[in-house]
Amino acid sequence: MPTESTTDNILVRVLKSVFFKNATGKASRYARNTGSLLQLLKDVLNKTNALKGEGYEALREKVGVLARLLKAYTSGEYKAVPWKTLTRIIAVLIYFLSPIDLIPDILPVIGFSDDIALVIWLFKAIGDDLQAFRQWESQRNTVSID
Repeated sequence: MPTESTTDNILVRVLKSVFFKNATGKASRYARNTGSLLQLLKDVLNKTNALKGEGYEALREKVGVLARLLKAYTSGEYKAVPWKTLTRIIAVLIYFLSPIDLIPDILPVIGFSDDIALVIWLFKAIGDDLQAFRQWESQRNTVSID
């Protein structure tokens, strides 16, 4: 795993990169097309499930939360997602899925450091919205158990 200062350095480069700007440009189109968004989620979940090793467990958990949020959003069950948050999530997932980005995924170990840095940034940037979703999800699960 990269150190915090390395992660910050990578993150700055990723956020300024043409690759992330391209992903951000595509995000609103995905947000408006349920079929494309669900296919993106499927592809991202397949990619994270294929990652082997203990170091990727936290990444899989974080992507799982994002997937649940987006599935609830696309089904109409959960609409309390600000547009900026929605497009940020989608942009990060598009970037994550792309094998050609700031640090290509084909490079052993280091290839996912930019993706991991971006997911960590996303969770910090949308923390309040994720907390609201998790609270909604918890309440919904409690109600359905009763």
